Amino acid sequence: MRTSRPARVGQYTALLAYLVFLAFPFLWLVSTAFKPPRELGSLHPTWIPDDPTLANFRLAFDEQPLLHAALNSLLAALAAAVIAVLIATPMAYVVARRRTRLAKAVTGWVVVSQAFPFVLLIIPLFLVLKNLRLINSVPGLVLVYVVWALPFALWMLAGYVRAVPPELEEAAAVDGAGRVRTLVSVTAPLLAPGIVATGLFAFITAWNEFFFALVLLKTPEKQTLPVVLTHFIGAEGVADLGPLAAAAFLATLPSLVVFALIQRRITGGMLTGAVKS
Repeated sequence: MRTSRPARVGQYTALLAYLVFLAFPFLWLVSTAFKPPRELGSLHPTWIPDDPTLANFRLAFDEQPLLHAALNSLLAALAAAVIAVLIATPMAYVVARRRTRLAKAVTGWVVVSQAFPFVLLIIPLFLVLKNLRLINSVPGLVLVYVVWALPFALWMLAGYVRAVPPELEEAAAVDGAGRVRTLVSVTAPLLAPGIVATGLFAFITAWNEFFFALVLLKTPEKQTLPVVLTHFIGAEGVADLGPLAAAAFLATLPSLVVFALIQRRITGGMLTGAVKS
């Protein structure tokens, strides 16, 4: 059925309003990052700085170890993304190809696990990591990120596996290839776009994560970038707005770039997974 013109206008208006709502915080962040202290305290703020400056960026790097924190975030996010993809790929293959009760149970676990809030998981996770002597360590944080990223990675990759024609695997089996050889030589190359998109999504999730890093990392030298950003807020709750905005802007850029690269792949994976084979 065709949509009437007033309905289309209403839809586009609602979409535009939603986009403005999403873009407002980031645009204001960018504007604040380039404003001098005089304009930050103005009673009549403007979108475009009258006297733009880079002083906030210099102060941000002088006040906090942003580069070291960014390196910690980069190492944790990269390790978590690689490990999550390596584990999720064979699991997704089994879930997609074997229609058993176990596969259905795993799919149900994927859905249910996303409903648990962080606050319910932090205590058991803290106790487990304490027994493993991984508290206040980047490997312990990576382990948490892998566990947290696995459900979505498994669900997303399973959709890509279902899109691969089973006939290709049957032909490989006729040629004498086993399950592992078929997965590595036939299926995995066809899954390359999905694997890259899933890995990048896991990277974004780990890069932006704050709560687990705040609870598990106590030593300043091991803290990640989202945790270090809170150091721009004083004990009285007064924020150093200029340097904070500049540091937050730099911390946001990798996520924006990565998401711009994978947003079509993520949408494709969701649609592929929704197709019933």
